[in-house]
Amino acid sequence: MRVAVAGADTVVGRCALPGLRAAGHEVVALDTPPDALPDLDAAAGAMAGCDALVALPAQIPTGRRALRARSWRAHDLLRSEGVRTLTDAARRAGVRRVVLQSVSFVYADAADDWITEESPVCVTTATEPASVGELAVQRHAGTCRTGVVLRMGLVVGDSPLTRWSLRAAAAGRPVGFGDPDGYAHLIHSDDVGPAVAAALDAPSGIYNLGAEPVRRADLADRCAAAVGREGGGFLGSWATRLGRERLEPLRRSLRVSSARFSDVTGWSPRRERLDAGWFEAAGLPELVVP
Repeated sequence: MRVAVAGADTVVGRCALPGLRAAGHEVVALDTPPDALPDLDAAAGAMAGCDALVALPAQIPTGRRALRARSWRAHDLLRSEGVRTLTDAARRAGVRRVVLQSVSFVYADAADDWITEESPVCVTTATEPASVGELAVQRHAGTCRTGVVLRMGLVVGDSPLTRWSLRAAAAGRPVGFGDPDGYAHLIHSDDVGPAVAAALDAPSGIYNLGAEPVRRADLADRCAAAVGREGGGFLGSWATRLGRERLEPLRRSLRVSSARFSDVTGWSPRRERLDAGWFEAAGLPELVVP
């Protein structure tokens, strides 16, 4: 299959490309700069002759940048108007299949309850861009076209956020966010590529994508242990005040099930449960003694 990939230079894109090529697909990387919307005519021309479009619009700011609303503007624009432009370009180019990487943060906080694709979402200023992009792909789907939405967990492993967390933990700073007893939905970077490749055979629909959910306290402790620290610690209320509504989705307890995607495609995560090996792909920093 000839596959156009928008966002090949994003975190998810760098993880996805090897998996697509390993599955035997020909990859055409589209030029989608993170600070500008895709050009409709240029995108349609680049997609000519492609069988599918894979849209990976994530450019998530990390560290203190994530606390500033302006740091999210390019990300939000790509997730909403950018995805809408890409789906329009796909139709113009005759591309029948579109796969979109979305986020599981669109779901409402469910505490300890399991979340499936039928669970309620909570649309706020922070999650609206992702919801707009999802609707564009769902509208693309029809009798002769396919639209697949992957509500992916947070990428851990070979990602800037993981490296930032490890550096913070090595320096003795807190890395946890939200309720320590709440659940985090994760996916290891090694599992992203095979999952995106599997999505090229999935029927239209929304699918959750990730490993087994983990308590936030366990995630913070594992991160700290990876750099020789005890106890990950959690950010205080000041981070919530600074981040306001922007960071609220990151605090939600998301015990997400990926059973539907596994049942439909046969995909299952090789890194099924969080362990110490998850952090090795990021490159472990040296322990910093305060």
